Amino acid sequence: MQQHIFDDKAALAEHFGQLLRQMSQEKEKIYIALSGGSTPKAIFDHLAENYQKQLPWERLYFFWGDERCVAPDHADSNYGMTKTHLFDKVPVPADNIFRVKGEQEPTKAAEAYEIQIDRTLPQENNLPAFDLMLLGMGDDGHTASIFPHEMTLWDSPLLCEVATHPESGQKRVTLTGKVINNARHILFLVTGSNKAEKVQEIIKQSGQWRNYPAARTSADKTTWLLDKDAAALL
Repeated sequence: MQQHIFDDKAALAEHFGQLLRQMSQEKEKIYIALSGGSTPKAIFDHLAENYQKQLPWERLYFFWGDERCVAPDHADSNYGMTKTHLFDKVPVPADNIFRVKGEQEPTKAAEAYEIQIDRTLPQENNLPAFDLMLLGMGDDGHTASIFPHEMTLWDSPLLCEVATHPESGQKRVTLTGKVINNARHILFLVTGSNKAEKVQEIIKQSGQWRNYPAARTSADKTTWLLDKDAAALL
């Protein structure tokens, strides 16, 4: 498990842009699972402003690690946020974007996305293999949409599951642990002092770390990109 600490979101975003550029020089097609949240939003803004011409957008293929079960134009939609902050501003082909159809009945949306990624992605270990899995972490230690109260979803035999937010009850479609851990690279993007305690527990393997879904990623594939606030207790 590696970690890199940055002064702010802008520096973290620039590092991510350079990482994407390097990866795109190594492979013809790059399959990426995106996440939602405030940190990816800042990164998408940075890419849109600074990497319109620096990245081969036609060779990047975008999916999501999780999605809220809402319409694509709903304020809660991870796809909608990415469209507004990135896709509308860079020359990514529409055929390279594979969204979860959150407007469908949740179980049907999960089943359809499982078929989609199984058909579209290259296979390794008899599983779909993303090149890059972007993950955030909630201040409860959840990642993708696997929350501590539904930790069993991590070990599901399915590729996608329907999760329930513990407070709002909102349904979400999420990739499961075996797909997350089958990615070539797993990247946590975490900023803010409210995340510092969980970051410390997971990276130091202390306290309640075993109870957090974010601690279940393969350590040998996982890199944490943190701002100084999130890394304050390391």
